[in-house]
Amino acid sequence: MSRGRPPGRLVPARLAGRDLLRVALSGLRVRPTRVVLSALGIAIGIATMVAVIGISSSSREQLLQQLDRLGTNLLTVQPGQTMFGGEAKLPEKSIEMARRIGPVTSASGTGDTGESVRRTDRIDDAVTGGISVQATTTDLLRTLGGSARSGTWLNAATARYPAVVLGSEAAERLGVDHSGAQVWIGHRWFTVIGVLRPLPLAPEIDRSALMGWPAATTYLGFDGHPTMIYERSPESAVAAVQGVLARTVNPQNPGEVEVSNPSDALAARAAAAGAFTNLLLGLGAVALLVGGVGVANTMVVSVLERRREIGLRRSLGATRGQVRGQFLAESLLLSALGGLAGALLGAAATTGFAAYRGWPAVVPPWALAGAIGATLLIGTVAGIYPAMRAARLSPTVALAVT
Repeated sequence: MSRGRPPGRLVPARLAGRDLLRVALSGLRVRPTRVVLSALGIAIGIATMVAVIGISSSSREQLLQQLDRLGTNLLTVQPGQTMFGGEAKLPEKSIEMARRIGPVTSASGTGDTGESVRRTDRIDDAVTGGISVQATTTDLLRTLGGSARSGTWLNAATARYPAVVLGSEAAERLGVDHSGAQVWIGHRWFTVIGVLRPLPLAPEIDRSALMGWPAATTYLGFDGHPTMIYERSPESAVAAVQGVLARTVNPQNPGEVEVSNPSDALAARAAAAGAFTNLLLGLGAVALLVGGVGVANTMVVSVLERRREIGLRRSLGATRGQVRGQFLAESLLLSALGGLAGALLGAAATTGFAAYRGWPAVVPPWALAGAIGATLLIGTVAGIYPAMRAARLSPTVALAVT
């Protein structure tokens, strides 16, 4: 007789964690199809949430890397509105005046010629294809940090002749992918000498056909007034330069000048990359909830189908707590199986999509940890009622079921 134990009282054996796991796994293995279908609901919800967070994080990382590469020290100047509501003009010497500001390291500009560019002279003048024809200074690419995808950029010689460089979108719309092609501008042919790579900080250049300032004056009658000035200065001096640019480029009417920082748009896009994510996360949560309902339904049906098993275990000495633990463990394992599969699927979807778009693949560790935590929570909630129902079954009633 054990010391401290009342005579004739039986104490049930403890069910070790390893034994509980083995019993739970055996309960799942006898119904593989139902288990897979129930776990699939959890997997879809988790995969959706992980993929949404991963793709959003990858997109944001790509934008931030782009900002680091392009810099945040580019300012643009363009004419605003006159006090009477008309369109203002920048002075002809405004680019040179911007270069005189002490901290400015580079300043260049473009001017709208008002002409359109077409692939042939057979196309009506009214059809512009959304492409503008711009006069430009030869140092524009240096200021913007751009490069030519094919051909070459304008230099002091080609800027005087009917030569043109196409932005990336302009070349695509015109169907020109190489230098040497001819395009029709201002009732004469111009030779394409280069096609640019995309310029994220100057998307208007992507939709432009660019020619030298002297050529635009000679062949198109350009009036010489810039419509956009691009300026670079050290990042520490950006705020100071921004404060004096308007008064410098147009001393007589500084109020008719608009100064902006294009990198602010990229930063805003990076900050807003997660705005749409909330909606998609909500959809993933709905899918996860549906998966949890599926797990609960599976466990309830399992309890109904296994009443004889429950009655037999109870009659052999299993306590209510042990039966409850068994079914709760089955629910947790079922949810964990779906959660693990969903996390792997979501990470794979993120990696594949990021590789397709040329982005860095980013799957935050907290997203994976949160996914596993969510599945365990769902498994616990979904398994509580079936586990309690199984534990309440009387052994004699359960064994009497045919």
